[in-house]
Amino acid sequence: MSDAYDREQQNNSRLDELSSKVSALRSVTVNIYDNARDQNVIDNSSEVFSSLGSSIKGSAGRLGRMAQQGNKVAILKLSGILIACVVVLWWVVSWFFW
Repeated sequence: MSDAYDREQQNNSRLDELSSKVSALRSVTVNIYDNARDQNVIDNSSEVFSSLGSSIKGSAGRLGRMAQQGNKVAILKLSGILIACVVVLWWVVSWFFW
């Protein structure tokens, strides 16, 4: 009877060890999945920023052409946009280094 009890205890301890290894493996798998998903978000955000950059370049080019034509409203718009960009950039930089 004592022999069977010892075997049952060994089986239970082995089962606990196996359970902890499975939990560790599950944790690693979840971490890998989270990292892959984060990488996907990074790739998508870089595409969005690239698209935003080309859009801003196009808008700046159109405003520049309008300003070259001597349109005073276009020149005021361009100067207002530049001032707003400088103010926003100053605010963002001061927010990060506060």
